[in-house]
Amino acid sequence: MRIGIFAKTFDRPSLEEILDAVKAQGLECVQFNMACAGLASFPDRIELRLADRIRTEMTRRGISMAAVSGTFNMIHPDLRERRRGLQRLRVLASACRQLGTSVVTLCTGSRDPENMWRRHADNDLTEAWKDLVVSMGQALEIAEENDVTLAFEPEVANVVDSAIKGRRLIEEMSSPRLKVVMDGANLFHAGELKRLHEVLDEAFELLGEHVVIVHAKDLNSDGEAGHAAAGTGLLDYDHYLRLLQVAGFDGPLILHSLSEAQVPECVEFLRRKLELQRSAEYR
Repeated sequence: MRIGIFAKTFDRPSLEEILDAVKAQGLECVQFNMACAGLASFPDRIELRLADRIRTEMTRRGISMAAVSGTFNMIHPDLRERRRGLQRLRVLASACRQLGTSVVTLCTGSRDPENMWRRHADNDLTEAWKDLVVSMGQALEIAEENDVTLAFEPEVANVVDSAIKGRRLIEEMSSPRLKVVMDGANLFHAGELKRLHEVLDEAFELLGEHVVIVHAKDLNSDGEAGHAAAGTGLLDYDHYLRLLQVAGFDGPLILHSLSEAQVPECVEFLRRKLELQRSAEYR
C-alpha cells in the first residue's frame, strides 16, 4: 500500500508549494482537490494547460494523483443543483487524462440543502434512493465517455450510510466504472462502536473487491460527529489493515481529517503498522 494524503491538508499560496510540502513528508500520492490549483473545489471550467501544469509538477516530484475530488450532493432536494453538479462532473472527468488520474471521488449526498455531509431524516425515503440512482446513472454515462472510474464512499450522514446500501448501489448500477472509497471511520452509526470488528468485517465482505482507494482517519467518539487523525482514536488499525490485506488491496492509503502539524506522526504511525503487517505475513 502507498501512503498518501488529501492535498488540501497543506495550506500554501501555490500549487508548487503544496506539492513541495507533500514531498517533504515522503508521501507518494495525493487525493487532489482543484482548490489546490487556485480554482473552486468543483469548478465550472478547467483550462487544459492548467491540468497539464498540475500533472507536470506532480511528476517532477514523483507524486501520483490517486484520485481527484468530484463531490457534489447527488440527492440535493433541488433538481437544478443536481444538474449543476453533473455538469461540473463532466468538466472534471474530461480533464482527468491531462491531470494524470482515472479516479473521481463522489459523495452520495444528503437531503440537507446546505451540507451534503450532514444527515437528514429524508435520506431514508424511497424517493431519495430513486434520485441517487438517477444521478449515479447519469454520472456513470459521463465516466464511460471519459474513461474514468467513479468511487463513492459509504458514510453514516449520507443516503448510502452503510456497507449494505453500498453493495445495493453497486448491484443496481451494475457498472464496472463504479467503485468504492473505503473509510473505516465513516461506517459507524451511534451505538455501533461496541460492534467495531463486526461492522468492519461486514464492510469488507460486501465491498472489499470493489475498493480502489482507502481513507485513513480515526474515531474519537461513537457516531458521525467524532473523527480524528489516524492513530489518535478508537479505530482498530491492526484489524483494518488486516482486512485490506485479505481483500488484496494494494493501492493508495490516504490520510485526512488531520492538521498539518499531525502529519509526521500519522505518517509514521501508518508506516509502522504496515511494516508490522508485512513482518507478520512472512513469519
